[in-house]
Amino acid sequence: MQRIDTVSAQMVEQAAERLSGVVTRTPLEPNARLSSRVDARVWLKREDQQTVRSYKIRGAYNFIVQLDEATRSRGVVCASAGNHAQGVAYACRRLGAKGRVYVPGTTPRQKRQRIATLGGAHIEVIVVGETYEDAFAAANEDAQRTGATLVPAFDDPRTVAGQGTVALEIVDQLGFVPDVLVVPVGGGGLLAGIATWVRERHPEIRVVGVEPRGAMCMAAALAAGEPVRIDAVDSFVDGAAVREAGGVTYPLVRDSGAELTSVPEGAVCTEMLAMYQADGVIAEPAGALASAALGTTVSVEPEQTVVCIVSGGNNDVSRYSEILERSLMHEGLKHYFLVSFPQEPGALRRFLDEILGPEDDVTRFEYVKRNNRELGPALIGLEIPRPAELPGLLARLEASPLQVEQVEPGSPLFHFLL
Repeated sequence: MQRIDTVSAQMVEQAAERLSGVVTRTPLEPNARLSSRVDARVWLKREDQQTVRSYKIRGAYNFIVQLDEATRSRGVVCASAGNHAQGVAYACRRLGAKGRVYVPGTTPRQKRQRIATLGGAHIEVIVVGETYEDAFAAANEDAQRTGATLVPAFDDPRTVAGQGTVALEIVDQLGFVPDVLVVPVGGGGLLAGIATWVRERHPEIRVVGVEPRGAMCMAAALAAGEPVRIDAVDSFVDGAAVREAGGVTYPLVRDSGAELTSVPEGAVCTEMLAMYQADGVIAEPAGALASAALGTTVSVEPEQTVVCIVSGGNNDVSRYSEILERSLMHEGLKHYFLVSFPQEPGALRRFLDEILGPEDDVTRFEYVKRNNRELGPALIGLEIPRPAELPGLLARLEASPLQVEQVEPGSPLFHFLL
């Protein structure tokens, strides 16, 4: 097959034809909560309702279906810890191809089982190493050794064109052209596909990409003029936690005219909880990126038609305690302190009576050192009812005889203790 290094609107439209009858035409739903927030007409494109609970099937299938019979007979491989692997597994089963998926040891068992279930006898799940980089190295070695084809999660024109079909569906379902499309960004496949099609077919649409604050690889690429590897990545938004933008996706995004912004992971957590409680939507962290940015880092005009893409819903329920914790801290409602209590009767009671406000709640109390006869340092987690209550709490702590150190989020001490 002739190598193609770019993507066009026509390629996206051809991908849509290949995907017809294969992927789910996911719902496009008006959202009253978000509409009220920004005084506009906001819709959610529910890719969390996709066949594999994310848009990734679009790119994986469009890639694999274009392999010729001889190439496909040698099999395909990929590295992933989640959505891409599920897309590849489903595509292999649908097309009768053999595939091997390499996942790191940190991938939850339920995700491994989901990949195996979607692929059936056509897929083999191989656990290797502890990081995505370990899994990718193993998949790449497999491809070179066996002649199997490596299926990129985002950095290939066929993958990008498949992802871009989301935009066609949106315009078709609305029956008119929206004013704003808000798109989550990891390696840039979804944004590159959508922005490329929009630029050629409907350049009047404003396209905004949203990265997680802890993994801004596309912003780093745009600043450097080329893809660069960022040093540190917050892996919480795992569906978008990418260290380096793609060599294919970066120039497409650069030339598309799309805007780029970011939101902190705590804001994503707050939005995930709101989506669940108010909208009945179970979104994974990457799936809440677009709507988390709306009204904060993404401003829109009154009465505009805005579409936010919910990119996936493969969320592990065991993560909700961490989601709630991050949300409370982002909202300024959860705070941690190291407090050295004198080892004498009544010290804790005085702390509760004289320092805590009437609505403050102790959510964690743990002695971190017990070998000092005079002082007992304790880690205390406090939840306050409103952010405005924090100055009063800090003033009471400052005025007390206790030795107190606030544990700031993101500090080395915070990561060590929590």
